[in-house]
Amino acid sequence: MLDDKALDNIFRSARTHNGWLPKPVTDDQLRAIYDVMKWGPTSANCQPARIVFVRTKEGKEKLRPALSAGNTEKTMTAPVTAIVAYDPEFYEHLPRMFPHDQTAITWFKGKPSAEPTAFRNGSLQGAYLIIAARALGLDCGAMSGFDNAKVDQAFFPDGKVKSNFLCNIGYGDPAKLFTRSPRFNFEETCQLA
Repeated sequence: MLDDKALDNIFRSARTHNGWLPKPVTDDQLRAIYDVMKWGPTSANCQPARIVFVRTKEGKEKLRPALSAGNTEKTMTAPVTAIVAYDPEFYEHLPRMFPHDQTAITWFKGKPSAEPTAFRNGSLQGAYLIIAARALGLDCGAMSGFDNAKVDQAFFPDGKVKSNFLCNIGYGDPAKLFTRSPRFNFEETCQLA
């Protein structure tokens, strides 16, 4: 069981950051994040997430036109912005990723269930990315305020991958945090059946 300090770092004290300290995030750190997050479960081990770690000035300028006004400055100043995307044709990899059942590709190929499965499991993997980054001492700022079509055109022009959300990664500036927003309590959102 994780101790309270670990749970605080990942969840209870962790915050969504809007400002960043001028401290770089290395490629080795990004690889470490992936090497932790990849172990999170997905249905039939489908692993549809595809991530672009935007970390250069050129990459950020390519991303800028897709950002909403409220997300531009914090994204442009973040050391890294992860484009968390998903592959709607993830099932093509199931013979390798789910070798227990070589018919698994037929569960999704040409079926309407493929897209929601890709989106759902890609979203799970995006959450694992946030947890992994926090567990490794980094801060995150996930957001939806951007134009998906512009991001897809700029970063996935072949149309085979679709963006889901963005997540800034770095060392957050505590002076730029908002006051902590409330959370629902158990009784408001949960049932025991």
